[in-house]
Amino acid sequence: EVQLMESGGGLAQPGGSLQLSCAASGFTFRNAPMSWVRQAPGKGLEWVSTISSSGGTTTYADSVKGRFTISRDNAKNTLYLQMNSLKPEDTAVYYCKSSFARGQGTQVTVSS
Repeated sequence: EVQLMESGGGLAQPGGSLQLSCAASGFTFRNAPMSWVRQAPGKGLEWVSTISSSGGTTTYADSVKGRFTISRDNAKNTLYLQMNSLKPEDTAVYYCKSSFARGQGTQVTVSS
């Protein structure tokens, strides 16, 4: 069974940092490009970032470029999202996803 389990969300102040993790199982993680997407209250899903299977190529939405860093550890079957310089508009449920599955999400709230 394919499973993606996010963790690391929580409350952060504007300008603060959080690191999200996504533990993957049930498929060959090292062969799968992975992404982070998010959904803010009352809005649709927004793509945040994608990383290639090897980790050698990363892409970002303009809204997070320069502030967020996606990475992966294929030995640990884990995807990461380092979020720095957080803004209130980053408040959302963050999901990790492959082309065939999505996790249940972790809430990130940015507020003073």
